[in-house]
Amino acid sequence: MRKLILILFTVMVVVLAGKSDGVYAQAETVPEVPAVHNDMALCLPGIYLETPDDCLPLGSSQILTDLARKGLTVPLKPLSGSKPNADYVNLDQNYAKLNLQPGVQAAFYPNLDSAVAGINAFRFLPAGDLLYIAYTHQSDVGGKHFVQVENGEWVRASPTYYSTFQGLQFSRTPSNSFGWILDQNKPSREPGYQADLVNETLVREQIVQVYDAVEANNTTWYMIGLGEWVEQRYIAVVNAMPAPPEGVTNGRWIEVNLHQQTLAVYDNNQLVFATIIATGVDPYFTQPGLFQIYEKKELETMTGAFAADKSDYYYLENVPWTMYFDQNRALHGAYWRALFGYPQSHGCVNLSIGDSHWLYDWANVGDWVYVWDPSGQTPTDPSLYGQGGA
Repeated sequence: MRKLILILFTVMVVVLAGKSDGVYAQAETVPEVPAVHNDMALCLPGIYLETPDDCLPLGSSQILTDLARKGLTVPLKPLSGSKPNADYVNLDQNYAKLNLQPGVQAAFYPNLDSAVAGINAFRFLPAGDLLYIAYTHQSDVGGKHFVQVENGEWVRASPTYYSTFQGLQFSRTPSNSFGWILDQNKPSREPGYQADLVNETLVREQIVQVYDAVEANNTTWYMIGLGEWVEQRYIAVVNAMPAPPEGVTNGRWIEVNLHQQTLAVYDNNQLVFATIIATGVDPYFTQPGLFQIYEKKELETMTGAFAADKSDYYYLENVPWTMYFDQNRALHGAYWRALFGYPQSHGCVNLSIGDSHWLYDWANVGDWVYVWDPSGQTPTDPSLYGQGGA
């Protein structure tokens, strides 16, 4: 049975290679054979990581061997990661969004009747574009949502639910790169916009292995299977670091990849966890550099504004699993984010609730946080960075 699978795989490789002008076509090119070997037979189709003495590993064998060196073998090796315990997603907090018109302040009332009638408000929250509160009770009156906050006040707000996304935990560093699909798409048979599409739909948050990367049409294309390529904008990739960043001497660090929007955790120089994140959006970049966690807080209220007119004011109550590492920039759970894998924050590293909880339990004050952008697009001049925010 194994021999039959290998034969079918070989036929498929040769057929695809014959159709491709990309990586497979290059692998199929047969090098000139020295005269001394002209009387040797071709090796049987297979993988030859070391050159045999009695046959020539050319043609389909060379293709199979090249693919094996990228980690693509038959049968495909499964990714060694698994999701952490689902209990990490649980959080003893209820959150609500203040849905207000631009420039309108949120009003807090002494009781539900006053809130429904809109009278006797005695506290107001500045107007802003990102306003979330924690609440203890909810009541719907006349099709409108009202919530009671911890001090007993009532305010009109819409209860919201946070993402249950979780990354991957590892017992050892995987042999292949891997990633998460960020948006629904169909893979291409070759790297490039003109290539035919595979009759397969990739869905958001689907985990795939990555076997190769090439540049085409001014972007990077990732090989996720035999004759399956995905464009950079549709995937967030984790490439395990072969060595710790300069300055890290204890084998423990958190890697924040601004280009890929991924976070990877290393312990004893081995990858133990990885996920997708949301970092600072232009002009509120997350500052590249090597930092250390200097404070941990299970719940933290974050507030601030950057625009001169304070129009971008934000107020976020009870942000969970917060770890400060660069002034006001922190790693923390972001219950207001539905999607991860894109820059969105004011400089902090936003994670899902489950991922931030796992990281909070793993990390210690003093652990290293290595922030970098392999594309070189994020500014590195410290003078361009303020204190940062959520």
